[in-house]
Amino acid sequence: MNSRRKLSVALGVGALAAPFASLAQPQSAKVARIGLLGPASASSYASSVETLLASLRNLGYEVGKNLVIESRWAEGKSDRLPELAAELVRLKVDIIVAFQTPGAQAAKQATSMIPIVMAPAGDPVGTGLVASLARPGGNITGFSSATAELGAKVLELIREISPSVRRVAVLANAADPFTKSYLGQLEPAGKTLGIEILTHMVRGVDEFDAAFAAMAKARVSAVVVQGSLPRQRAIELALKHRLAAVSSTTGAFAEAGGLMSYAPILADVYHGAAVYVDKILKGAKPADLPVQQPTKFELLINMKTAKALGIKIPNSILVQAT
Repeated sequence: MNSRRKLSVALGVGALAAPFASLAQPQSAKVARIGLLGPASASSYASSVETLLASLRNLGYEVGKNLVIESRWAEGKSDRLPELAAELVRLKVDIIVAFQTPGAQAAKQATSMIPIVMAPAGDPVGTGLVASLARPGGNITGFSSATAELGAKVLELIREISPSVRRVAVLANAADPFTKSYLGQLEPAGKTLGIEILTHMVRGVDEFDAAFAAMAKARVSAVVVQGSLPRQRAIELALKHRLAAVSSTTGAFAEAGGLMSYAPILADVYHGAAVYVDKILKGAKPADLPVQQPTKFELLINMKTAKALGIKIPNSILVQAT
Protein backbone atom coordinates (compact mmCIF):
# COMPACT_ATOMS: atom_id res chain seq x y z
CA MET A 1 0.00 0.00 0.00
CA ASN A 2 1.30 3.47 -0.80
CA SER A 3 2.45 5.54 2.16
CA ARG A 4 0.27 8.45 1.11
CA ARG A 5 -3.01 9.08 -0.62
CA LYS A 6 -3.59 11.69 -3.28
CA LEU A 7 -6.74 13.67 -4.05
CA SER A 8 -6.74 15.75 -7.23
CA VAL A 9 -9.58 18.25 -7.50
CA ALA A 10 -10.19 20.06 -10.78
CA LEU A 11 -11.73 23.46 -10.26
CA GLY A 12 -13.01 25.11 -13.43
CA VAL A 13 -11.64 24.72 -16.91
CA GLY A 14 -7.85 24.40 -17.14
CA ALA A 15 -6.69 27.83 -18.20
CA LEU A 16 -3.40 26.46 -19.41
CA ALA A 17 -4.78 23.85 -21.80
CA ALA A 18 -4.78 25.96 -24.93
CA PRO A 19 -1.06 26.83 -24.99
CA PHE A 20 -0.16 23.15 -24.95
CA ALA A 21 -2.23 22.21 -27.99
CA SER A 22 0.67 22.82 -30.32
CA LEU A 23 4.29 23.08 -29.26
CA ALA A 24 6.18 25.36 -31.62
CA GLN A 25 9.91 25.42 -32.16
CA PRO A 26 11.86 28.60 -31.38
CA GLN A 27 12.24 30.68 -34.50
CA SER A 28 15.79 31.84 -33.78
CA ALA A 29 19.05 29.99 -33.30
CA LYS A 30 20.01 32.55 -30.65
CA VAL A 31 21.01 31.01 -27.33
CA ALA A 32 18.48 31.93 -24.65
CA ARG A 33 19.87 32.73 -21.20
CA ILE A 34 17.33 32.22 -18.41
CA GLY A 35 17.88 33.11 -14.77
CA LEU A 36 16.18 31.14 -11.98
CA LEU A 37 15.74 32.85 -8.62
CA GLY A 38 14.15 31.59 -5.39
CA PRO A 39 14.31 31.96 -1.59
CA ALA A 40 14.74 28.28 -0.69
CA SER A 41 17.39 25.66 -1.53
CA ALA A 42 18.27 24.05 -4.84
CA SER A 43 16.89 20.72 -3.58
CA SER A 44 13.55 22.36 -2.73
CA TYR A 45 13.12 23.44 -6.35
CA ALA A 46 14.64 20.36 -8.01
CA SER A 47 11.37 18.83 -9.23
CA SER A 48 10.01 22.24 -10.25
CA VAL A 49 13.10 23.05 -12.31
CA GLU A 50 13.00 19.59 -13.87
CA THR A 51 9.39 20.16 -14.95
CA LEU A 52 10.23 23.61 -16.30
CA LEU A 53 13.20 22.32 -18.32
CA ALA A 54 11.20 19.36 -19.65
CA SER A 55 8.51 21.74 -20.88
CA LEU A 56 11.12 24.00 -22.46
CA ARG A 57 12.58 20.96 -24.27
CA ASN A 58 9.15 20.25 -25.69
CA LEU A 59 9.16 23.81 -26.99
CA GLY A 60 12.54 23.32 -28.67
CA TYR A 61 14.95 24.64 -26.03
CA GLU A 62 17.74 22.41 -24.76
CA VAL A 63 20.47 23.18 -22.25
CA GLY A 64 23.87 22.99 -23.95
CA LYS A 65 22.45 23.80 -27.37
CA ASN A 66 20.26 26.89 -27.44
CA LEU A 67 19.58 27.34 -23.71
CA VAL A 68 21.74 28.45 -20.76
CA ILE A 69 20.37 28.30 -17.22
CA GLU A 70 21.74 30.54 -14.45
CA SER A 71 20.35 29.42 -11.05
CA ARG A 72 20.52 31.51 -7.89
CA TRP A 73 18.98 30.12 -4.68
CA ALA A 74 18.98 31.91 -1.30
CA GLU A 75 19.08 28.64 0.70
CA GLY A 76 16.46 29.89 3.16
CA LYS A 77 18.17 33.24 3.73
CA SER A 78 15.90 35.78 2.06
CA ASP A 79 18.28 38.66 2.79
CA ARG A 80 20.55 37.18 0.09
CA LEU A 81 17.93 37.57 -2.63
CA PRO A 82 18.66 41.19 -3.66
CA GLU A 83 22.31 40.42 -4.43
CA LEU A 84 21.42 37.15 -6.18
CA ALA A 85 18.92 39.03 -8.35
CA ALA A 86 21.57 41.67 -9.08
CA GLU A 87 23.94 38.91 -10.20
CA LEU A 88 21.39 37.70 -12.75
CA VAL A 89 20.99 41.26 -14.03
CA ARG A 90 24.76 41.62 -14.41
CA LEU A 91 24.82 38.37 -16.38
CA LYS A 92 22.32 39.97 -18.78
CA VAL A 93 19.91 37.05 -18.74
CA ASP A 94 17.03 37.28 -21.21
CA ILE A 95 14.35 36.35 -18.66
CA ILE A 96 14.19 35.75 -14.91
CA VAL A 97 11.87 32.97 -13.69
CA ALA A 98 11.18 33.97 -10.08
CA PHE A 99 9.98 31.38 -7.58
CA GLN A 100 7.57 32.54 -4.87
CA THR A 101 6.84 36.08 -3.76
CA PRO A 102 10.26 36.92 -2.24
CA GLY A 103 11.99 35.84 -5.44
CA ALA A 104 9.63 37.87 -7.61
CA GLN A 105 9.98 40.94 -5.43
CA ALA A 106 13.79 40.76 -5.44
CA ALA A 107 13.78 40.39 -9.23
CA LYS A 108 11.45 43.36 -9.64
CA GLN A 109 13.63 45.54 -7.42
CA ALA A 110 16.71 44.52 -9.40
CA THR A 111 15.41 45.32 -12.89
CA SER A 112 12.64 47.11 -14.72
CA MET A 113 13.91 45.98 -18.12
CA ILE A 114 14.48 42.21 -18.02
CA PRO A 115 11.19 40.26 -18.29
CA ILE A 116 10.20 38.37 -15.14
CA VAL A 117 7.94 35.31 -15.01
CA MET A 118 6.46 34.52 -11.57
CA ALA A 119 6.32 30.78 -10.91
CA PRO A 120 4.21 31.35 -8.84
CA ALA A 121 3.83 34.30 -6.47
CA GLY A 122 1.17 34.79 -3.82
CA ASP A 123 -1.22 37.73 -4.15
CA PRO A 124 0.83 39.57 -6.81
CA VAL A 125 -1.64 42.47 -6.90
CA GLY A 126 -1.78 42.92 -3.12
CA THR A 127 2.01 42.79 -2.81
CA GLY A 128 2.46 45.34 -5.60
CA LEU A 129 4.17 43.04 -8.08
CA VAL A 130 1.61 43.72 -10.83
CA ALA A 131 -1.08 46.31 -11.43
CA SER A 132 -3.78 43.70 -12.06
CA LEU A 133 -4.06 40.06 -13.09
CA ALA A 134 -5.60 40.88 -16.46
CA ARG A 135 -3.18 43.73 -17.25
CA PRO A 136 -0.03 43.21 -15.19
CA GLY A 137 1.87 46.14 -16.71
CA GLY A 138 5.61 46.61 -16.40
CA ASN A 139 8.03 43.73 -16.95
CA ILE A 140 6.34 41.05 -14.81
CA THR A 141 3.77 38.39 -15.56
CA GLY A 142 3.35 34.71 -14.79
CA PHE A 143 1.32 32.80 -12.26
CA SER A 144 -0.42 33.58 -9.01
CA SER A 145 -0.85 30.96 -6.31
CA ALA A 146 -4.05 30.53 -4.33
CA THR A 147 -2.10 29.86 -1.14
CA ALA A 148 -3.83 32.46 1.02
CA GLU A 149 -7.28 31.03 0.33
CA LEU A 150 -6.04 27.46 0.69
CA GLY A 151 -4.69 28.22 4.15
CA ALA A 152 -8.27 28.39 5.40
CA LYS A 153 -8.99 25.04 3.74
CA VAL A 154 -6.00 23.52 5.51
CA LEU A 155 -7.43 24.59 8.88
CA GLU A 156 -10.72 22.91 8.00
CA LEU A 157 -8.85 19.69 7.18
CA ILE A 158 -6.94 19.87 10.47
CA ARG A 159 -10.26 20.19 12.33
CA GLU A 160 -11.68 17.24 10.37
CA ILE A 161 -8.69 15.08 11.27
CA SER A 162 -8.77 16.18 14.91
CA PRO A 163 -12.15 17.61 15.99
CA SER A 164 -10.78 18.49 19.44
CA VAL A 165 -8.03 20.79 18.13
CA ARG A 166 -8.08 24.19 19.78
CA ARG A 167 -4.67 25.69 19.04
CA VAL A 168 -2.63 25.73 15.80
CA ALA A 169 0.71 27.42 15.19
CA VAL A 170 1.77 29.16 11.98
CA LEU A 171 5.43 29.28 11.03
CA ALA A 172 5.42 32.50 9.00
CA ASN A 173 8.12 34.16 6.92
CA ALA A 174 8.90 37.66 8.20
CA ALA A 175 10.84 38.41 4.99
CA ASP A 176 7.98 37.51 2.63
CA PRO A 177 5.71 40.39 1.50
CA PHE A 178 2.96 37.81 0.96
CA THR A 179 2.83 36.95 4.68
CA LYS A 180 0.34 39.72 5.47
CA SER A 181 -2.18 38.32 2.96
CA TYR A 182 -1.45 34.78 4.12
CA LEU A 183 -2.16 35.52 7.78
CA GLY A 184 -5.09 37.69 6.76
CA GLN A 185 -6.85 34.54 5.51
CA LEU A 186 -5.73 32.16 8.26
CA GLU A 187 -6.65 34.23 11.30
CA PRO A 188 -10.34 34.85 10.41
CA ALA A 189 -10.70 31.20 9.40
CA GLY A 190 -9.32 30.20 12.79
CA LYS A 191 -11.90 32.35 14.57
CA THR A 192 -14.71 30.82 12.52
CA LEU A 193 -13.54 27.31 13.40
CA GLY A 194 -12.85 28.11 17.04
CA ILE A 195 -9.10 27.53 16.58
CA GLU A 196 -6.60 29.86 18.23
CA ILE A 197 -3.81 30.82 15.81
CA LEU A 198 -0.36 31.33 17.32
CA THR A 199 1.94 33.01 14.79
CA HIS A 200 5.70 32.54 14.96
CA MET A 201 7.51 34.95 12.63
CA VAL A 202 10.96 33.84 11.48
CA ARG A 203 13.43 35.25 8.98
CA GLY A 204 15.35 32.06 8.29
CA VAL A 205 16.07 28.49 9.23
CA ASP A 206 18.37 29.51 12.10
CA GLU A 207 15.28 30.71 14.01
CA PHE A 208 13.33 27.46 13.58
CA ASP A 209 14.54 25.68 16.73
CA ALA A 210 13.38 28.42 19.07
CA ALA A 211 10.04 28.71 17.25
CA PHE A 212 9.29 24.99 17.48
CA ALA A 213 10.34 24.88 21.14
CA ALA A 214 7.82 27.67 21.81
CA MET A 215 5.13 25.76 19.89
CA ALA A 216 5.72 22.65 21.98
CA LYS A 217 5.57 24.69 25.19
CA ALA A 218 2.25 26.22 24.06
CA ARG A 219 0.89 22.70 23.39
CA VAL A 220 -0.31 23.38 19.87
CA SER A 221 -1.77 20.46 17.92
CA ALA A 222 -0.42 21.32 14.49
CA VAL A 223 1.76 23.79 12.62
CA VAL A 224 1.02 25.38 9.25
CA VAL A 225 4.32 26.04 7.46
CA GLN A 226 4.45 28.93 4.99
CA GLY A 227 5.75 27.76 1.65
CA SER A 228 8.56 30.28 1.21
CA LEU A 229 10.37 28.79 4.25
CA PRO A 230 12.75 25.80 4.02
CA ARG A 231 10.43 22.83 4.40
CA GLN A 232 12.80 20.01 5.27
CA ARG A 233 14.04 21.47 8.56
CA ALA A 234 10.49 22.45 9.51
CA ILE A 235 9.33 18.88 8.91
CA GLU A 236 12.20 17.43 10.95
CA LEU A 237 11.45 19.71 13.91
CA ALA A 238 7.72 19.04 13.71
CA LEU A 239 8.36 15.29 13.93
CA LYS A 240 10.81 15.83 16.80
CA HIS A 241 8.16 17.74 18.78
CA ARG A 242 5.37 15.41 17.59
CA LEU A 243 3.47 18.15 15.79
CA ALA A 244 1.34 17.63 12.69
CA ALA A 245 2.99 19.81 10.01
CA VAL A 246 0.82 20.91 7.09
CA SER A 247 1.22 23.19 4.09
CA SER A 248 -0.94 24.92 1.48
CA THR A 249 1.86 25.59 -0.99
CA THR A 250 3.10 22.38 -2.62
CA GLY A 251 2.48 18.65 -2.55
CA ALA A 252 6.23 18.19 -2.12
CA PHE A 253 5.72 19.13 1.54
CA ALA A 254 3.81 15.91 2.28
CA GLU A 255 6.10 13.90 0.03
CA ALA A 256 9.07 15.13 2.08
CA GLY A 257 7.54 13.90 5.34
CA GLY A 258 5.00 16.52 6.36
CA LEU A 259 1.64 15.16 7.45
CA MET A 260 -0.49 16.88 4.84
CA SER A 261 -0.57 19.41 2.03
CA TYR A 262 -3.46 20.91 0.11
CA ALA A 263 -2.06 22.93 -2.74
CA PRO A 264 -2.13 23.75 -6.45
CA ILE A 265 -0.70 21.16 -8.80
CA LEU A 266 2.48 23.10 -9.46
CA ALA A 267 3.48 21.00 -12.48
CA ASP A 268 0.75 22.90 -14.36
CA VAL A 269 2.31 26.19 -13.25
CA TYR A 270 5.78 25.25 -14.48
CA HIS A 271 4.43 23.96 -17.79
CA GLY A 272 2.68 27.32 -18.17
CA ALA A 273 5.79 29.24 -17.13
CA ALA A 274 7.71 27.54 -19.94
CA VAL A 275 5.04 28.63 -22.42
CA TYR A 276 5.31 32.22 -21.18
CA VAL A 277 9.12 32.09 -21.44
CA ASP A 278 8.78 30.91 -25.04
CA LYS A 279 6.28 33.66 -25.88
CA ILE A 280 8.50 36.35 -24.39
CA LEU A 281 11.61 35.07 -26.18
CA LYS A 282 9.63 35.34 -29.40
CA GLY A 283 8.73 38.95 -28.74
CA ALA A 284 5.68 39.04 -26.49
CA LYS A 285 5.68 41.71 -23.76
CA PRO A 286 5.04 40.63 -20.15
CA ALA A 287 2.63 43.56 -19.76
CA ASP A 288 0.39 41.99 -22.41
CA LEU A 289 0.34 38.47 -20.90
CA PRO A 290 -2.29 38.13 -18.13
CA VAL A 291 -1.30 36.63 -14.81
CA GLN A 292 -2.88 33.19 -14.57
CA GLN A 293 -4.19 31.39 -11.50
CA PRO A 294 -4.13 27.67 -10.69
CA THR A 295 -7.24 25.66 -11.54
CA LYS A 296 -6.30 22.24 -10.15
CA PHE A 297 -5.45 21.32 -6.58
CA GLU A 298 -4.38 18.18 -4.76
CA LEU A 299 -4.61 16.85 -1.23
CA LEU A 300 -1.67 14.70 -0.16
CA ILE A 301 -1.51 12.85 3.15
CA ASN A 302 1.64 11.08 4.25
CA MET A 303 0.31 7.95 5.94
CA LYS A 304 3.76 6.98 7.26
CA THR A 305 3.97 10.30 9.10
CA ALA A 306 0.41 9.93 10.38
CA LYS A 307 1.32 6.54 11.84
CA ALA A 308 4.50 7.91 13.42
CA LEU A 309 2.47 10.67 15.11
CA GLY A 310 -0.30 8.30 16.16
CA ILE A 311 -2.86 10.17 14.06
CA LYS A 312 -5.77 8.27 12.54
CA ILE A 313 -6.92 9.83 9.27
CA PRO A 314 -10.74 9.64 9.19
CA ASN A 315 -12.53 7.90 6.36
CA SER A 316 -14.30 11.16 5.55
CA ILE A 317 -10.96 12.31 4.11
CA LEU A 318 -9.60 9.01 2.84
CA VAL A 319 -12.71 8.16 0.82
CA GLN A 320 -12.09 11.24 -1.30
CA ALA A 321 -8.74 9.87 -2.46
CA THR A 322 -8.40 8.78 -6.06
